[in-house]
Amino acid sequence: MKPRFPDYQLRCGWNALLPRRTPSPALSSQVDADVAIIGAGYTGLAIAKRWHDHFPDHHIVLLEGSEIGEGNPGRNSGFLLETALAEDADADNLERVRQGNQMISETLQDMLREVELSGEYVDITRAGTFRAAASDIGARSIARYETFLQAAGLPFERLSRDELRARIGSSYFQEGLYSPHCYLAQPAQLIRALFKTLPDSVVCYENTPALQINNRQQKWQITTANGGVNCKRLFLANNAFAKSLGVASSRLAAMFTYAGLTPSLPDALSDTLGSDQNWGLLPTHRLGSTLRRTRDNRLLIRSAHDYEKEAKPENIQKLLTQKLHDRFPQVKEIGLESCWGGAVGFTYNGGLVWGEERPGLFVSAGCNGGGTVKGTLLGKLLADLAAGNKAPDVTRLFGSASWMPPDPIRAAAFHTASRVEAFFGKAEM
Repeated sequence: MKPRFPDYQLRCGWNALLPRRTPSPALSSQVDADVAIIGAGYTGLAIAKRWHDHFPDHHIVLLEGSEIGEGNPGRNSGFLLETALAEDADADNLERVRQGNQMISETLQDMLREVELSGEYVDITRAGTFRAAASDIGARSIARYETFLQAAGLPFERLSRDELRARIGSSYFQEGLYSPHCYLAQPAQLIRALFKTLPDSVVCYENTPALQINNRQQKWQITTANGGVNCKRLFLANNAFAKSLGVASSRLAAMFTYAGLTPSLPDALSDTLGSDQNWGLLPTHRLGSTLRRTRDNRLLIRSAHDYEKEAKPENIQKLLTQKLHDRFPQVKEIGLESCWGGAVGFTYNGGLVWGEERPGLFVSAGCNGGGTVKGTLLGKLLADLAAGNKAPDVTRLFGSASWMPPDPIRAAAFHTASRVEAFFGKAEM
């Protein structure tokens, strides 16, 4: 299998808004470590910090294929959810959901404390989140989620078309629902701040993709372009790219999705965008469009999906611009200042690839687009498992990834399902 790692065509728009940082040097020699972690995202950082808590004298090596803030952790839409996603919600299994939600909520509070310890400014606010329906399919999804929230005793507000328009300035949607259980963040700022709180025992090499892993004489060996790592325990926290290293290829796929960010909008336009000045909207359809209005008065849209291959930049910008203007015709004269893509670790049934895959090889992958807080939690729990400590039954709480057929059958099935869902849920896309 040809090695694959983050090598995106377009720079991350969130990271482009921040001052340039000097990345850690790339690995240029052979090094030994007690533990190596591939992927310096939310999961990888959590593993490193938790392992240091268990074994403060261990030497930990962290390999990042891109740069902190430029890779996948900086490319998401900045939603830090305290409760289950709409598609995860299950009113018939509330105890399992409550237990998972409690752990996620506690993890989020830990992340906020780490941000404070970093001394870095991060734009992060408990702004809640909207879900909105533009069609009958979306309305049915909202009704199911409302049933879950009622059964779980979680607060929410039902919003009519007019009420939603007054809040976010869009007449595109028929109805909506608001839940307070979500923080909104500038994700590139967030991952940079969390990176700064790594203990000194962790050495990070940026711009160092892992090309191959092998096990020889009870040690794991990682091959990179100009060096390598030998370690006793190896953690894969590179999500969709774990399968390029020969792990979970029958359960994991890379799904590319895209985002665009406008420039800061002029006051004359911002007055037409509703009363809420910092909000996020999640789709009711799993392939639907995500929206945000940021504190510095930008609009973000995340939409569209491609299987295992990133689309051409010019096609991305055109598509995202049209979708944004459909929802906010008042900004039709405003283009997108930046566009970018990112790969999501996708599993057929939404379950995880998590645990000890082979002796000494531990994996957390298949976030299915919900990887910021949940990914941090899963990283901590994976380190606990590898250290021999008692850990919750993660697969019971969050599910286990099911088998998928190989390509080209898998690709054909994805494209067929996407076309069918896009046809029936077109308004939500």
